[in-house]
Amino acid sequence: MNELVNNISIVEEPEETLSMNPRKFILWLFIVSIIMLFAAMTSAYLVRRAEGNWLEYDIPTIFSYSSVVLVISSVTMHWAYLAAKKDNFGSLKIAITITFVLGVIFLYMQFQGWVDLVNENVFFVGNPAGSFMYIFTGLHGFHLISGLIVLIVALIAAFRLKIHAKSLNQIEIAATYWHFLDILWLYLFFFLVYFH
Repeated sequence: MNELVNNISIVEEPEETLSMNPRKFILWLFIVSIIMLFAAMTSAYLVRRAEGNWLEYDIPTIFSYSSVVLVISSVTMHWAYLAAKKDNFGSLKIAITITFVLGVIFLYMQFQGWVDLVNENVFFVGNPAGSFMYIFTGLHGFHLISGLIVLIVALIAAFRLKIHAKSLNQIEIAATYWHFLDILWLYLFFFLVYFH
């Protein structure tokens, strides 16, 4: 009987491992690092503002309009994702293209916002109030340019039919990053309006 017990091998089920696409994992690490950067900067803004000698100026109205453009671009990005899930390749390409164009329009509007700041005599060098405005909008603009690059890569993949219902990683990465950039801008915009 002991021999029988010794010869029986126990087969254990392997533990299920949590796995994530490596590119998605890198994206989330990048997003977390951006959140930490802007959290530190908004904290620095509040500390410096409390010290006094803070320039009062009007936030350019065009920043409100550019916020609307970015929200619309999030809608078109979601449209692209839904089109990919349904293998609607024509809509996928159109939606990514519209999202890209809206992103470029947003950047142009941000530049016009800087022109408006200069016309108000608010400069990068000088009072910290102006410096923070340029840094916030400039850093967000830089990250948005990286988002436009992600969109171009996704658009090329869409034209090569590499994005479809059974291969959604690329469009999910593009959509996640784009929506994050939109949310980040809305946070910055309302932060600047409220604590201005």
